[in-house]
Amino acid sequence: MSISDRSILILGCFDTKGDVFSYLRECIAAQGETVITVNTGVFGTTSAFPVDFEAAAVAAAAGYDITGLRRDRDRGKAIDIMGRGASRLVSQLYHEGKIKAVVGMGGGGGTYIALSAMQGIPFGVPKVCLTTLATKDLSRQIGDKDITLIPSVVDVAGMNHILRQLVAQAAAAVCAMANIDTADHPAKARSIAISMFGNTTACVDKCTELLTLAGYEVLAFHATGVGGKTMESLIREGCFDAVLDITTTELADDLCGGICSAGPERLTAAAEMGIPQVVVPGCMDMVNFAHPDTIPHAFAGRHLYSWAPDVTLMRTDERENAILGERLARKVSRSPVPAAVVLPLKGISQVASEGGIFHNPAADEALFAAIRAHVSGNVSVTEADTHINDPAFAHLLVKTLLGLMQKKQQ
Repeated sequence: MSISDRSILILGCFDTKGDVFSYLRECIAAQGETVITVNTGVFGTTSAFPVDFEAAAVAAAAGYDITGLRRDRDRGKAIDIMGRGASRLVSQLYHEGKIKAVVGMGGGGGTYIALSAMQGIPFGVPKVCLTTLATKDLSRQIGDKDITLIPSVVDVAGMNHILRQLVAQAAAAVCAMANIDTADHPAKARSIAISMFGNTTACVDKCTELLTLAGYEVLAFHATGVGGKTMESLIREGCFDAVLDITTTELADDLCGGICSAGPERLTAAAEMGIPQVVVPGCMDMVNFAHPDTIPHAFAGRHLYSWAPDVTLMRTDERENAILGERLARKVSRSPVPAAVVLPLKGISQVASEGGIFHNPAADEALFAAIRAHVSGNVSVTEADTHINDPAFAHLLVKTLLGLMQKKQQ
């Protein structure tokens, strides 16, 4: 089915914001687009335009009856249920080939439902939300999805000249985005995901150079939590042929409550998808916090380093590194195909080289020993007498990865 045969889905609380959504629908239709409308408003609907899926269908998709939600009058519960139902309904419509983009609008509750609904469709399908919360931290609600937020400036509550202009612009944006044919931008057949941090940039840059010369497209993900989650999500969507996971520091943040945690699912997707992976315990010598006064009291007296005014690094200790090594090893060992862990014995970050602020051979050895002790199955461990940012280490990583990829093709 071509793009022209699919519709733009409009999603929101039509019970309280019907006039605003009516104008959005008019603007999209004026662009020659067909529209599917989904009402997530619990207490009613609108007569201003046809509604394809009423709130009852959304609630039912989450396994609930709309009359019960109306009777309970529990706003938090209703928003959660309508978000889950909308996500399932939108995902179903996408996989049936009926939609090419999604646009939503709202305040607090409407935004939460709209962003939840957009979790059900993959990368590349336009997702636009006009919201009062655009300047708020919505990273948790957005997750790893490519969602475009547009500030509503005023509340999405009754038409006025400011909101009219922004709604028209949102409609124009989603229509233009929806008609970019991905066939004109095909995914490169030979793609490799790579993880990076400022502390591993030299290694990543050299690996990228070598892999590009070998004919591969390399996509780098900043290991800030969201970066790791996004990489894992795209691996699961089948976007990559292999993974060069140089910077696994997000595991340290997950263990110690740092600000760059990617959650417990980090370092699991490549094994699940059965694609080759080479893993390095890069930057596992550090946990990331924000300003110094944000560091939990439990870490008072620990070895700290100010990477930037708003980034404070805490050196991991031997106990933490033993745990991290085991976690890394067990995750990689789930791989059904050959995988490799490569250890740079002279330092796992820019600041951990000899003489560096985080140089601590005993702590590094606790990490390495745990990895050696707990790898199993299809995983090999290679030790290199180099620093992580030495060019020789990058050459070793690329050689190892290409060898695994070749082996998988045999």
